[in-house]
Amino acid sequence: MDERKEFNLDEISIFSILRDLCRNVWVIILAAVTGWFAVTGAEGLVYVPEYTATATMAVSARGNNSSAYSSLTLANQMAEIFSEVFDSNVLREKIAQELGQESIEGEISSSIIEETNLIVLKVTSVNPRQAYLIIQSAIENYDTVSDYLFSNAVLRMVQEPTVPVSPSNGVNITRLQKLAMLGGAAAAAGLIVLASVLRFTVKTKAGARRNLDGRVLETIPYERKNRTLREFLQKRHETILIASPLVSVGYVEAIRKLATHVDHRMRRKKQKVIMISSVAENEGKSSIASNVALALAEKGRKVLLVDTDLKKPAQYKIFGRPQMENHSLTDYLEGKIPLKKVLVYEKKYGILRAFQKGGVHNSAKYLDSENMQKLVEYGRNSVDYLVLDSSPMSLASDTELLLKAADTVLLVVRQDWTDIRAVNDTVDNIKQSGTDFSGFVLNAFHSEKLFHMNQEYRYYGYRGRHRAEGRE
Repeated sequence: MDERKEFNLDEISIFSILRDLCRNVWVIILAAVTGWFAVTGAEGLVYVPEYTATATMAVSARGNNSSAYSSLTLANQMAEIFSEVFDSNVLREKIAQELGQESIEGEISSSIIEETNLIVLKVTSVNPRQAYLIIQSAIENYDTVSDYLFSNAVLRMVQEPTVPVSPSNGVNITRLQKLAMLGGAAAAAGLIVLASVLRFTVKTKAGARRNLDGRVLETIPYERKNRTLREFLQKRHETILIASPLVSVGYVEAIRKLATHVDHRMRRKKQKVIMISSVAENEGKSSIASNVALALAEKGRKVLLVDTDLKKPAQYKIFGRPQMENHSLTDYLEGKIPLKKVLVYEKKYGILRAFQKGGVHNSAKYLDSENMQKLVEYGRNSVDYLVLDSSPMSLASDTELLLKAADTVLLVVRQDWTDIRAVNDTVDNIKQSGTDFSGFVLNAFHSEKLFHMNQEYRYYGYRGRHRAEGRE
């Protein structure tokens, strides 16, 4: 396959990105939930609650408990000495001995409140009662150690310690959970957007003209089949035809412009048989084939529309499941009925058609039959154009047989559907077969102006605006 060409910003489709985000919203939700559970699980595995007992004491002169040192500087110096006392290993050993432990199960720390003679003593332990017992022992035994350092000062209790009731290292788990959910959702959304942008499909007209190996004949706008729930329930089997009054002006004009391109090109090249196909399924080739046939008939051309997608025929559904008179195309191809029995003139649409009612397995033998050749020959001699709706070219070998019968091929490419490299490989195969390649039809393209799409397509000014822009 061909390597991807240089990426350009005009190949980014906002609609495709938004559609991918909507389609994968469950992935975003799952990532958010995963982030929430990850924080919750990590908190349960890693977090160890700690409890801190606190006491505040003032440094006072021995024999005078009611006043602080007259010199604040000296008081600060004394406070520093007592702070060292509480941090000393001697006091820790004394506390452990009193509590009957080899070592204290907690951390002792002390700090001086700046420019005061106050000391804040803290004991932190995983057990709240243990923290309280340690700080009480420290207060009761500090003098046995301090006498060795400074015998002219004592500590006066300002705030008695109490048993802590809540962890001192508590975390805002709710906030972390919310942040993890937002982070997970953002990461998932970012990956979806990145995948959407990097997917090598036709997303914009500029990207199509730059990357497709062939001419883009026309861009067909996306046309919604059912606009309300009631229409969806009542008309779920109907497909859009330009003869319907419900179809938008923009869609009809695009089809007619495409038919004009096809008519002009085939008349110039003296061609009769056109095969309309796609690379993959669900790209809208059958809808394009039927509507091109109708548009050519509107121009006064005699058109024969044949559904040669024998594996998954769709034309009889597109035309509202017309009365098949119990005759399918394969009935003729097998020799069960004459050609005139399978050809039906649709007076409403002004076309001649030959449809297949149900799928068959060994479709190649029918398309390679002598009767199929007679049908093609009849089309060449009796009508202006024979339109063949074929199977997707990547899924069946039937199209290779039809290439021999067709004068030219029109390839339908749906927006953001098939890899461009596969499309270009298909074009190479068409050209290698010796069959003429007309070009591409970009189908089901959404306007980037999402909120103005329907209004834009339904005003008659649509025609003048496109002509002014010089679009094909």
